[in-house]
Amino acid sequence: MSNATHRVAAASNISNKVNSMFQGRLHTAQERFQEHIRKAYEENVASLTTRAWTPWDLWTSWMQYTTDFAQRSLLFWDTLRKRGNNFVAHEQAGEPPLLHFQYEIVLDARSFARPVNYALLRILPPEGVTTDLKRRPYIIIDPRAGHGPGIGGFKDDSQVGVALRDGHPVYFVVFHPKPEPGQTLLDVCAAEQKFMRKVRELHPDSSKPVIIGNCQGGWAAMMLAASDPEDTGPLVINGAPMSYWSGAWSEGEGDNPMRYTGGLLGGSWLSSLAADFGNGLFDGAFLVQNMENLNPANTFWEKYYHLFANIDTEQERFLEFERWWGGFYLLNKSEIEWIVQNLFVANKLWSGTKDSRGKRFDLRRIKSPIILFASLGDNITPPQQAFNWVADVYRSTEEIKASGQVIIGLMHENIGHLGIFVSGRVVKKEFTEIVSVLKSIEVLPPGLYAMHIVEKKGDGGNLEYDVEFVEHRLEDVVARLNRFKRFDEKAFVGVAEVSEFNQKAYELFAQPFVQSISNEYTAQLMRIFHPLRLQHWAFSDLNPWLAWLGPAADSVKAQRRRVDPQQPFCSYERFVSELISASLNYYRDIRDAICEATFFHTYGTVFTLLRDDIPESEANLEREPRAELEVRQAHASIATGGLAEAITRAECLLAVKDKPLPLQRFQLKQELINRYGEYLPELSPEQWRRIEGRQAIISEYEPEKAILTLPKLLADAKDRRCFLNLLDAVVDDPEVCQSINPTPEQRAMLTRIREVLSAEGESASASNSLGVALGPNTPSQRTHSRRDANLHLAPISRP
Repeated sequence: MSNATHRVAAASNISNKVNSMFQGRLHTAQERFQEHIRKAYEENVASLTTRAWTPWDLWTSWMQYTTDFAQRSLLFWDTLRKRGNNFVAHEQAGEPPLLHFQYEIVLDARSFARPVNYALLRILPPEGVTTDLKRRPYIIIDPRAGHGPGIGGFKDDSQVGVALRDGHPVYFVVFHPKPEPGQTLLDVCAAEQKFMRKVRELHPDSSKPVIIGNCQGGWAAMMLAASDPEDTGPLVINGAPMSYWSGAWSEGEGDNPMRYTGGLLGGSWLSSLAADFGNGLFDGAFLVQNMENLNPANTFWEKYYHLFANIDTEQERFLEFERWWGGFYLLNKSEIEWIVQNLFVANKLWSGTKDSRGKRFDLRRIKSPIILFASLGDNITPPQQAFNWVADVYRSTEEIKASGQVIIGLMHENIGHLGIFVSGRVVKKEFTEIVSVLKSIEVLPPGLYAMHIVEKKGDGGNLEYDVEFVEHRLEDVVARLNRFKRFDEKAFVGVAEVSEFNQKAYELFAQPFVQSISNEYTAQLMRIFHPLRLQHWAFSDLNPWLAWLGPAADSVKAQRRRVDPQQPFCSYERFVSELISASLNYYRDIRDAICEATFFHTYGTVFTLLRDDIPESEANLEREPRAELEVRQAHASIATGGLAEAITRAECLLAVKDKPLPLQRFQLKQELINRYGEYLPELSPEQWRRIEGRQAIISEYEPEKAILTLPKLLADAKDRRCFLNLLDAVVDDPEVCQSINPTPEQRAMLTRIREVLSAEGESASASNSLGVALGPNTPSQRTHSRRDANLHLAPISRP
């Protein structure tokens, strides 16, 4: 078959597949709409049709309802007036960070040699809360994606609140409304490096800081850690899009419409156009508008109806959130172009972007453990975008282990994008448990884990949580997340090329004219009359036609007459509301299905017809497996090493296989490290994890040789005595005896290790020296017999 014929056949197959997907989307949208209407009818109206109503009952109910409806309407519009007043007051105050907590400025990057509009804040503990300067500090980086900073410390039950209540010093990275002239994203990254070093200076006796990155702040945190791995501690990346081309593409699903936007709009040139009309500044309100358009039902109806229906209780919550949601910040043209061209369109975060020193951001340089938090209900950052970068960077499970890296995935079932950061339920459950995990995360063996939070009833019926880790192979996780093996990402290669062409065409033909007619006055006018700003300030006290609304609302509050929510006309009201929501959701589903089909028909078939040299996705290239290379390198070093290698190898040989690992196991491990640290070589946590990763590969692929070569690792008599002393001390520890129930396989492995090390007569000398080494009050001199234990030995330096 000729190349041309092959391309035509491939294009035809893609077209057929897209058509099939489109039909599936339409069918699913219809089913969702019908199910929504059916459920709304059954919950609100069905029971009313079976009741007998007298004319007097109906008249009384109607009069009560209309009075309540009128009062709620007045209070609703007055709440929108208050929202507008808050918006105006916030802008007049310079749009300061909307943090629930008091703070002080530690560093203001506007004074740096390369000034940027960022600052480092120290969060002051509220009354009744104390923090320990020696505990690991937290640094929270909020997203700069249209809104202002503050979402990570928006209320008491927030990321800031959880960390403070656990006794950790907390720092917050914020930014001002307008960028400094000429600042770039690389300048921002350099400023955040200075923030990190400053925090380390302020806490010289603590471990490296935890970095929490939310959404855009997530990939900013990854860039920071990749460019300055020596100063960064564990990373918590929440809802951060790292692999921008990824998303769900399977029968009946159409959940990730934002990834198609760049292709449908022709690439990055529109962001440049908007920045040029803004006189060199890009208005973040455009980014917020894109997010609002994803869910028209919530944007145009549901959030307002929820306020209207619960006007007596929801006003403060509504105003609190809208205070943040209605604050719009600006970016430099160079910043938005860098983001769109390098990340949104070209997907270069993990593959090709460079830092301010000209070095490529290599995510393999990150040495600290990483927690990735995503949600299946997030249509802005789907799980594929949050997790696929791991496969792009490491390619294999063995490479993760050989690199000494710990990557933990935490998946929520249904929370939306904003809920990941602001939901009180998420904070009380997921983030509280993440903080508990961070206390001992550095003693986890290298590998890829899923973090499971198990609910249980505690004393008094209170809900409590247990955390456990389940190890996975990278190859299996990627296969589950990407049903079509990321074949759909090939089309985005064409998007990147079209974007580059359109960008150059815009810069050559249109940009000079746009810049010539733009100035600060026209830019400010466009920002003032942007629809998202207009709806705020136009419905505020700046509008003289609303002077009557405040006094009228106060009068209504004094004479408020509520009705029972189960009143028949209230039920019909809720049913009508659900009809409107269902219709808007149906419109959204059809719109997204059309966008998806148009995208793949354009970039999937046209580029297949015109070209046969489109490169394969990195994930699908045929190559020598890196796992094979890592395994060969590990085997080559099977007989080399010393005490550290022997300890970690014993840990790997004794580890439980194919069972969840409870968090309590690693908390106990951390306690034993502190207790028996004198037996451990002085190595950094990163060095221990790298050694343990290699020993894990050896133990998995060659367990028998791993045992037989232990004497070579402990050829030095002092090291061998130390190893046996540590082994005996841990096994005889009463806390270990009470907490762990060893399996027969582990008992046999422990016996085998001792036998191999005793073959040269070392067991007697180790036994004789044990009492001297441990002292008169050590566990080894207790009268109870030695017990085998299921324990990960301590792969970390002495604190």
